[in-house]
Amino acid sequence: MLLQPFDAGPLGRLKNRVVMSAMTRGFAAPGHLATADMAAYYGRRAEDGVGLILTEGVIVHPRGDGYNTVPHIQTRQQADSWKPVLQRVQAVGTRMVCQLWHCGRISHEDYTGGLPPLSSTAVQAAGVNRQNNKPFGVPVALDAQGIQEVYGQFAQAAALALGAGFDAVQLHCGHGYLCDQFLDARVNDRTDRYGGSVENRCRFALELVERTVREVGADRVMVRMSPSRMMNGLYDWPDLDAMLAHVIAALDALGITMLDISCANADYYQTSGRVIRQIRAAWPHLLLGGASLTQQQAEDELAAGWVDAVTWGRRWIANPDLVSRMSRGESLADFDVAMTKTLV
Repeated sequence: MLLQPFDAGPLGRLKNRVVMSAMTRGFAAPGHLATADMAAYYGRRAEDGVGLILTEGVIVHPRGDGYNTVPHIQTRQQADSWKPVLQRVQAVGTRMVCQLWHCGRISHEDYTGGLPPLSSTAVQAAGVNRQNNKPFGVPVALDAQGIQEVYGQFAQAAALALGAGFDAVQLHCGHGYLCDQFLDARVNDRTDRYGGSVENRCRFALELVERTVREVGADRVMVRMSPSRMMNGLYDWPDLDAMLAHVIAALDALGITMLDISCANADYYQTSGRVIRQIRAAWPHLLLGGASLTQQQAEDELAAGWVDAVTWGRRWIANPDLVSRMSRGESLADFDVAMTKTLV
């Protein structure tokens, strides 16, 4: 099943069920523009045969940045810089989805124009920003006006992305970034309608989805979540079962039909695979997952109906010819962190 074409709903017919997952790379040009090197990087994988590419995270507004030299999509120039990438990728029949990203408090004033990062809370994230080796910035808790401004930034970015030619956008609602900072009761200490109960903590993410859907249509919006992941041990959303039930039903009601359950660099069966098994019966639409699976495990997940397509991240960095290797039954190159230093 993995290497066979299939109907991916709003994305149309894909060449196969192999997906290149979103991975932060940090090779954007000054002005946070996509480059010819990025076109070659994505194009090489498309030409090898991948069915779907999810871009690296693309920042929707400077106040949401938190990384060195990552692309933004706040202006028409930034959106148009992706056109050569899209032309190369789509010329061989690969679909491409733009992941829209706001880091929230996982940031520092070095990346937000000297302004404090924004979050659900005013509590600083623990640890050090690996981008500048400084403690994370002390955030400002978004007020009602600020929340609406963030929604508008995502909606504008979505419209710009689709205008540039992307097949869809993905709202990054996972991995500890801004949406997760509302979902997680260990971070979200609010006492207003965005904090406290399951419904309140989910409100930011669901309103964000709703606002983006109004801008570009539900058939052009995918959502990424990471309800379970490895962070110094197994990490689940608080009130996991209740939150999953609430979020999945709400996304369905909003017309969303594309969902990516993600847990990077972790055991699939303990994390995202476990969540996928909880939600599959309630989610009859396109469902992506995988990350750490072998080819046979991916085939097994597809055959059992748990997922509709399988994501890989680091495997794509180490194996630009991943589909070709899989089709020939060849062994795969192992990932080495040194590979992240170049874009090949």
